[in-house]
Amino acid sequence: MPTVMPDVANQTQAQTEGALDWVGMSNIEVPLMVAAAGVPERPVAAKVEAFVNLKNPKTKGIHMSRLYLLLDKLSTEGELSHDTLKQLLNDFIESHKDISDQAFIKFDFDYHLRRKSLISKKQGWKAYPVSLTGRYDAGKLKLELSVDVPYSSTCPCSAALARQLIQDAFSAQFAGQEQVDAATMHEWLGSTEGIVATPHSQRSIAEVKVALSESVTDFPIVELIDAVEDALKTPVQAAVKREDEQEFARLNGQNLMFCEDASRRLQHQLNQMSHFRDFWLRVNHYESLHAHDAVSVTTKGIPGGYSA
Repeated sequence: MPTVMPDVANQTQAQTEGALDWVGMSNIEVPLMVAAAGVPERPVAAKVEAFVNLKNPKTKGIHMSRLYLLLDKLSTEGELSHDTLKQLLNDFIESHKDISDQAFIKFDFDYHLRRKSLISKKQGWKAYPVSLTGRYDAGKLKLELSVDVPYSSTCPCSAALARQLIQDAFSAQFAGQEQVDAATMHEWLGSTEGIVATPHSQRSIAEVKVALSESVTDFPIVELIDAVEDALKTPVQAAVKREDEQEFARLNGQNLMFCEDASRRLQHQLNQMSHFRDFWLRVNHYESLHAHDAVSVTTKGIPGGYSA
């Protein structure tokens, strides 16, 4: 006869009784196909957190292998979509129906998009860190999407100071001259003596988290990324030719931003998007002038919503 293996989780009770909010696994490595609105499904390499609550204070533990196998089935037989995520959470609870009535899952992955450069339209890959979070409680599904979007920020203060130095250099160069002919001025402006200072700029990151409304059936990953980049105007580039770099410099010069400016631009943009019930955002300007960073955080500001 086959040996009966012990099942501690089922056959013993907790030595110290108590209900637990979440029990499960983190850093599960899983390849997935992700279905996002407006684009073909694509593969990602995700790291996953999967949990259920433990409502019975006497139960020794949950069945972690059940959560893993359900996640593995999604990885090998399906795709990550609104419907399959909801079903997965429901299956988590059904697999623990005597001891759990809530489920939580979080997927972290890089979402790669082909992006065209500004002028030459050369294409290259850009990877955007994405998190998809789902919580199922009392028959209600709460979905959250977050993305990190890199961009360039140029300091308005340093731009004003640089312009002042250029004005001072002009006054010194052409002192005593009531008129300067266009050719001389054109040549001087193209020299290092003419442009004696430039403002400082830095790579920056917008961290944006949105609560999806019940009307959303497909993950609006690309829509959210596009909304952030459209609002800020200075997305970092992939493939770049000289004409693209020049246009990037122009966009930076025409979109000077403190972190407060960037935060308010995003706040205004997200307030126009009604299918996001709530949002939380943080902009990080990784300063080139200072050894510290400039940061701004804001939310939609709805009662009971995200807190800054």
